[in-house]
Amino acid sequence: MRMPYTLLPDEIEFTAIRAQGAGGQNVNKVSSAAHLRFDIGASSLPDELKVRLLALGDQRITHEGVVVIKAQTFRSLEKNRAEAMRRLDELIAAAAHVAKIRRPTRPGRAAVERRLAGKTHRSAIKAGRRGGAE
Repeated sequence: MRMPYTLLPDEIEFTAIRAQGAGGQNVNKVSSAAHLRFDIGASSLPDELKVRLLALGDQRITHEGVVVIKAQTFRSLEKNRAEAMRRLDELIAAAAHVAKIRRPTRPGRAAVERRLAGKTHRSAIKAGRRGGAE
């Protein structure tokens, strides 16, 4: 089960930055990496979801309650923006997931009787192997 939520585009701040790593001249000229910032406290998310997000202890969440995601997988800024949004949605979905309450059950009477009958049968087989000392 999942808590319902909606992400408003004006609550998410994107910055284009230069990507790290190898890439030749392109990496030095083009700002193709996306830097996403999302303030949990100032967002329109439900209060319970905000508390669950802050309690996740994820390294992408700062002490001030801001989610910071850097995406630089692709060479295109738009693809990196989409990747950062996907990661944010994945993070929020993980916090919004509510585990189903497990109700302990007991085996039925017929199942117990079958198990005990099997034990008795196995016991009789083993007792037959023992045989008396003649």
